[in-house]
Formats: sequence, C-alpha cells, structure tokens
Amino acid sequence: MRALEDAGLLRRLRPPEGIDLTSNDYLGLSRHPLVEERMIAGVRAGGCGSTGSRLLRGERDSFSELERTFAAFKGTGRSLYFSSGYLANLAALTTFAEAGDLIASDERNHASLIDGIRLSAARRAIFPHHDLDALARILDAPRDGHAFVVIESLFSMDGDLAPLAACASLCRSRGALLIVDEAHAVGVYGERGSGLIEAAGVENDVLLSVNTAGKALGVAGAFVAGPAWAVEYLVQRARSFIFSTAAPPAVATALAASLSLIAAEPDRRSRLLHLARYLRSRLNEEGVVVPDGTSQIVPVIIGENDRAMAVAAAMQAHGFDVRAVRPPTVPRGTARLRLAVNTTLDEPTLDRFARLLAAEMRRHG
Repeated sequence: MRALEDAGLLRRLRPPEGIDLTSNDYLGLSRHPLVEERMIAGVRAGGCGSTGSRLLRGERDSFSELERTFAAFKGTGRSLYFSSGYLANLAALTTFAEAGDLIASDERNHASLIDGIRLSAARRAIFPHHDLDALARILDAPRDGHAFVVIESLFSMDGDLAPLAACASLCRSRGALLIVDEAHAVGVYGERGSGLIEAAGVENDVLLSVNTAGKALGVAGAFVAGPAWAVEYLVQRARSFIFSTAAPPAVATALAASLSLIAAEPDRRSRLLHLARYLRSRLNEEGVVVPDGTSQIVPVIIGENDRAMAVAAAMQAHGFDVRAVRPPTVPRGTARLRLAVNTTLDEPTLDRFARLLAAEMRRHG
C-alpha cells in the first residue's frame, strides 16, 4: 500500500458529493420520477431479490418482455439481460471463441473486454488504437479458425468514437466477426438512441453488441444483443449467465421505463451532446487543452498522477465532483480528469467549472 501511495496510485472509495461531472448517468435517468416509481412498483410486485439464476427460479416475465423490447430498440433478433456489463462481456467473449480461433482487440478496450479475451480459449492479438492497417495485417495472417474483432464504439477514457463503418467493412472483406461494446453509446447516439452501431448504419455487420444499462439507461446490468441463434447459444452455454443469480425483478421494470423515456424524449440526447460541445469550447477558451471530439466524455489529460490528484481535490473543494483517473486504467504518464457531461448540468455551471479548472491547473502547474 505504501508503494501505491508513493506512486500516486492508491485508490480510495469516496461517495458522490457536489455537482456531478464524473458519473455515467448521461441522460439523468437514474433519478427520473418514472424510473423511480417503476422500480418501487417492481419491488412491491416481485420482491427485492430474484432468489436464483434465471434457469432456476430467477426467471420473470418482466425479464423476457424487457429483452424483447430491447431487441426491437437495438434492431436485432434477440437480446439477453445480464446483471452487469462485466458479466455480459465475459459471456460474449468466452462462449463463442474456441481453441484455434483468433480475437483481435483494440489496445484501449475496457478491462472487462480484456478479461473476457484472456479467459477465452482463443489466441489473442492486440492492435494499436484505431489502427485498421494493423488490424488488416492481423486478419490477413494465416489462421485455422474463426476471427473475432472486438472494439468499443465510444471509448470510455478518451471519449473518441471508433471508425465503425471502416472496421465493419474490413471485417466483411476478411471474413471476421465483429463484437462491439456500446456501453457509453447506447441511449445517446442514433435516431432511436440505440447507439453508434445504428448511427453508423452497420447493424448487419455486427455479430454481437454489449449494451450497458447502468450508464445512459440509468439503472443497472447489460444486454447482449444479436441474432436469435447467437443469443440462444448464450442461454445454453454462457457460464456468466448460467451460474449467476438473476438481477432483482424490479430492475427490469425500471429499465422498461428508461427505454420508453429514451424513445419519447429525444431532446435529452441532443441536449447532452450540445452541453458536451459547449464544455469543450469553454475549456479551450480558458486555455485548457482537450482532445478533439464530440462525445459526452471529455478527458483533460494532466500527465503526472500527483498533479491530477491535486487538481481533482481542488475542484472537489469548489463543489464539483470530478475524479482523477490514473494508470493502469489509462497509459502511464496520461493521468487525467475524465469529465462526463450529463443533462442535469447547464451552461452557467459549465462556465464556472471551466474558469475554475483553468485557474487550478495553472496553480498546480
């Protein structure tokens, strides 16, 4: 522990406090009255716990109804709900890839994707971030089995969008199967709000997508969506589904409410992306350099761990809940504030935040 503290890498648990610029509740649905009401009603109707895995006594009609709704929302044949995004990614990556297969993974993929790849029986190859030429070389090399390509559609620490259309085209030409983690895109992008797969028009090129329900959807868990045969195969073979206690039934009723709000209130999505553009513009005006981008995730890369922690602490003292993200979550030397915009914010608040952040970065320079 002392070595971690000396390196500026010791983690501490800290409850939410102050104006939220760090959570993934992008659309503000976690506290929406309708979502709360449906959750409460779900508890009263079905109790607090599911009492078992879905293949035992944990199944409820609300889960299967929700999965049908989400599949229609996503434009796929079927979907399967998991208690967490971690379990969903483990299922997607350990169930289909077998010995002799290949999984090619972007170097900045989320830890749950990395762990799923490590636990699979397939050979793995890592390609540089967004480097499709490197990916093509990997896919062109001789192989015996299937090839799977795994990417995030919106990368959680950098806030950048994957070149989905180009990646899908490459997979088509090389006979590779594409798996996309839409954790930070579902609910935000596309005409329906179903994610960047929809926005890029590559629905027919994706084998499976993993869609977290605890971020923009505001509740918990995750869906794996894809063709009906693939989802049925997960039901039969995915260990992280078969051997996990089902989520509380009330989660399903709350998520159904979230999906109805996303469909009924598209202005939430446009408002979110407007605020993200506004924050990027104001930070640049104040001399705080942020990478080019359009997403609701705005990284302020500081570099040294101690400096990132000091700036975060100063902003917390000003009443803003921002957190420093350090290695190994991000590459060494790129400690940062990962700013996450949400629809509960407004322009005057972002103005004040940008001014104070610029001042604190100069003071801790």
